[in-house]
Amino acid sequence: MATRDALPQQQRAGAAVGKPKPSDGRNRRALGDIGNVVNTREVVNEGKPVPQISRPITRSFGAQLLANAQAAAAANKKSAAVLVDGAIGKEVTKPAPTRKVVKQKATTKPKEETVIQISPDTVEDKTTSEIKEGKRASARRGSSRKTLTSVLTARSKVACGITTKVHDIDAADSEDQLAVVDYVEDIYNYYKLIEQSCRVHDYMDSQPEINDRMRAILADWLIEVHKKFELMPETLYLTLHILDRYLAVKTVPRRELQLVGIGAMLIACKYEEIWAPEINDFVCISDRAYNREQILCMEKSMLNKLEWSLTFPTPYMFLVRFIKAAASDKELEHMAFFFAELALIQYSIIMYCPSMIAASAVYAAQCTLRKSPMWTETLKVHTGFSEPQLIDCVKALINFHSVAAESKLKAVYKKYSSPDRNSVALLPPATRFSEELKVNNSLINVNRGREGSRSHLLDD
Repeated sequence: MATRDALPQQQRAGAAVGKPKPSDGRNRRALGDIGNVVNTREVVNEGKPVPQISRPITRSFGAQLLANAQAAAAANKKSAAVLVDGAIGKEVTKPAPTRKVVKQKATTKPKEETVIQISPDTVEDKTTSEIKEGKRASARRGSSRKTLTSVLTARSKVACGITTKVHDIDAADSEDQLAVVDYVEDIYNYYKLIEQSCRVHDYMDSQPEINDRMRAILADWLIEVHKKFELMPETLYLTLHILDRYLAVKTVPRRELQLVGIGAMLIACKYEEIWAPEINDFVCISDRAYNREQILCMEKSMLNKLEWSLTFPTPYMFLVRFIKAAASDKELEHMAFFFAELALIQYSIIMYCPSMIAASAVYAAQCTLRKSPMWTETLKVHTGFSEPQLIDCVKALINFHSVAAESKLKAVYKKYSSPDRNSVALLPPATRFSEELKVNNSLINVNRGREGSRSHLLDD
């Protein structure tokens, strides 16, 4: 094998470089591997370690090392180690002097190794697939594992005797952390508790310049604006609730009623939406009846009057839960939302609490679609209402549906007449069932009267 003259070792930090010394053929190392770095094993020459060369490994230098190693391997296949000079210089024709080389531990002839290059994309794909497989395995293990909360809940249901008829509507979401299955019942119990304190009382008698018809026109316009802006459904219910709460504590002149509605929707959008509409959008949608300063002033006045309290349950929060308890399809879901939005327009529905409005909307949807049974034990447990408690509100909702086609306020009717909402508004209203509800209600009242008279006789 040809040898090369040794280059001087490069000095760091710009130090002076000495004169090159001729190579004696002994300053060489055994090359165990070809890679990005030179093997750092020390070669012992006559009992003395050979000093290491710290020349930087450049791309061309590494390629030249690899070419030299391949040429040496082709010239001498039987040698156990390939000897390469530690530095690069000019080729010399004289043979290399004999020297001692540290033998490798492996005494057998090394086999040719197949190098498999793995690209970063392949490694990333492999890592991603392993992560996904691990998640699937943990999900399978978690599905069979029961938490302490689920065990205690099951025992409570057994103690109450409701396990045979009530279905667990949260079983499918047990692995969904966003569904908060362990706390969802406590959350809705809290909603039911605070909805009484957030209810709006009858305020129309305290408003000298507006009436329930004007409020209905404003609510119908707000529903159209909500659809035009493509806002979240929570925003609509919160808008009407803010409107009613403000009108209950503040006397509003007729010319500012629409401005109050715009302010309520602006506040609801900032609370619920990710990308809320700009104030200029409300200026344009109101045909420039109000300017930017008036809208901002009304927003500030409403927030101060409501004491910045905007977190309270609306019918939408209960409606999502009750629809899930009804094990509904898309048609029943659209039908329930149709009845709920009809209730937003009518001022007479303000007397009912949000949970009762949501439960009545589900019941009315079941009646219209002729579902059987219309009110299951699961719905009774999750809503907290029995059929007799919902009769009055259900009859009112069915009556609103029967007159929706002839009414001048058609925002909700047009919205739910579209095919993307299964055209549920075009279905015939359950007026016959409403009449049956009246008969059943009268029979219930008669039975209650008989029971009361019997109790009086027993007391006597």
